[in-house]
Amino acid sequence: MSDAFVGKTLKSTHDGLKWAKAGPDVIPAWIADMDLPTAPAVIEALRRRAEGDLGYPVWLESPQPGPLAEAFAERMATRYGWDADPSLVRAYSDINQALQVLLHVCTRPGDGVALHTPAYHPFLGTLAEMDRPLRPIPLRPDGDSWRFDPPDLAGCRVLLLVNPHNPTGRVFTRDELTELADHVERHDLLVIADEIHADLAYAPHEHIPFATILPERTVTLTSATKAFNLGGIRCSVAHIGSPDVRKALGAQPSFVYGSAHVFGVDATVAAWRHGDSWLDETRALLDRNRRTIAERLPEGVGYRLPQATYLAWLDYGRPGAAERLEREAKVMLSDGAGFGPGGENFARLNFATTEPVLTEILNRLARPLG
Repeated sequence: MSDAFVGKTLKSTHDGLKWAKAGPDVIPAWIADMDLPTAPAVIEALRRRAEGDLGYPVWLESPQPGPLAEAFAERMATRYGWDADPSLVRAYSDINQALQVLLHVCTRPGDGVALHTPAYHPFLGTLAEMDRPLRPIPLRPDGDSWRFDPPDLAGCRVLLLVNPHNPTGRVFTRDELTELADHVERHDLLVIADEIHADLAYAPHEHIPFATILPERTVTLTSATKAFNLGGIRCSVAHIGSPDVRKALGAQPSFVYGSAHVFGVDATVAAWRHGDSWLDETRALLDRNRRTIAERLPEGVGYRLPQATYLAWLDYGRPGAAERLEREAKVMLSDGAGFGPGGENFARLNFATTEPVLTEILNRLARPLG
């Protein structure tokens, strides 16, 4: 596949940040957007809304849970066996906003936040900006996967749990989550569980919502944006299992954190209620792609098959790999150093793309680096 092919077929139709930031001869495989078509159910829902009523939605002032909360609760019940209460759901623009709101109302500057590292870099930025010191729970190689050191949670106020884990793609087991719950109760912590990649777990691995283990200490954050490629929709949910957090949020001014809009709600509800056939086909493609990477990576680059997500965590054995790959191989990956402790020698590759594009990416990555 030539550079011209890439430019004509994808860059011409993808004007978002992923492709816009890459140079004219560079293939982007960094930020977590897909290069795949949107689910038909989502497109139809957005078209129906655009051609219909764009006024204030009926659920804006309703005392009953709106369609977003109801669709979330239905999905948790059918896919994960979790009887989530829709009346405990709040809407936010995205996971990062929800996290900052929760830290603002439930913690104070100087309060420690435990997080498995390396970690999703905007979360690290939030902790630094808000003066919530990071307490790393380090990642270690463990055969063909990863394990995390037992956490030291003394002095922490929050465990920020990213499961499935970004960037490694690790899916926590029930035993691991139960052990974490014991530590959380021992140290009287709030758990903020980012479970945005839950729908992207590959069999036989199964996502287990942390709220099914420790419901009254857990706030669950999720969105349809990763599994259904809706990053620009700006819609997420928070299930507030903790009574203390509900009380803290209830004391805030009504409009200070904004509200969801009809396009975000309609797209999310359509994805969760009518998009699973699309998701099954997409996950099958991603499964093939993650295995193709294992077969085609050059010798000396470490790679453990992700149990979830469409992100490959590649060990180049020395810092600066992403910069060299963009300059010499013309492939744009995410620099592992941005993911905090333990990420320095790594680069993250987004493999949610078409087979021809992935083939060209792997051809380029096979070239020797200077």
